[in-house]
Amino acid sequence: MIRSMTGFGRGEYSSNGFQVTIEVKTLNSRYLDISSRMPQTIQQHEFDIKEIIQKKLSRGKVHLSVNVEKTVKTGPNITYNEELVKSYGKILEQIKFLANIQEPVQIRDILHFDGIFKSKEEDEEELKFIWECTSKAIDKALDSLNEMRDKEGEELKNDLQNQISGIAEIVKAVEKLSENRVPEVREKLQNRIKSMISDDQIDPERLELEIALIADKMDINEEIIRLNSHLKFFIEAFKSDTPVGRRLNFLSQEINRELNTIGSKANDSTISQHIVLGKEKLEQIREQVQNVE
Repeated sequence: MIRSMTGFGRGEYSSNGFQVTIEVKTLNSRYLDISSRMPQTIQQHEFDIKEIIQKKLSRGKVHLSVNVEKTVKTGPNITYNEELVKSYGKILEQIKFLANIQEPVQIRDILHFDGIFKSKEEDEEELKFIWECTSKAIDKALDSLNEMRDKEGEELKNDLQNQISGIAEIVKAVEKLSENRVPEVREKLQNRIKSMISDDQIDPERLELEIALIADKMDINEEIIRLNSHLKFFIEAFKSDTPVGRRLNFLSQEINRELNTIGSKANDSTISQHIVLGKEKLEQIREQVQNVE
């Protein structure tokens, strides 16, 4: 399964006079990094929210926004501090007496003080309804997010398959070129040595040994076998039911290692050109893999 790490999801849920709207955005990240913005009424559920996210996301930078609204109007959502009102009233009466002021204390005098009004606190039943709406809205938002990430993941998979197929074709071409390399090298070395020294000075056994050592250094068969194996595992990872981003990243590194080794050992301009093309495709793969969960 290929799933992109970037996406956006939105979810809403209403119940018992409350509506909760959730928006969640995700970006690339090596680990699961969660940040959230939420009202005070559900701050105590921050850990629960992270647990819900962890069940549906394994990697990515996640930003979650929670908005809570009352759908049933029950009057102003504020009240007054009764004790403060009484205290301020007594203070003003005492000041009026000491200053010998005849005018009565009025409401506007008390309103000059801070802290008179405060927001109403939801009772436990209301907090329960808000959390119920929040948890269900989060599920909807995450499902919407993953639907979008799956669609982008399908596009990523198609592109990755094309690039891997391209590298596989390059490997076939390199393998065919390398099959003729050892006989060519042997013939060139023999001709070169014969042109430099006389026949009676050549030790045939020593000559064959030197040629065998040089040919062994240029043999890229093992690297090609390993490279084909990495390409096979890369394609097979697409069928996995679990996130494969880290696995694909590791395989990309191994493919790069084998391409570098083949390029350095082959010592052939035509093979080197093929390897350059293969590394160009691999670079595109590595960029895409960074976005796979």
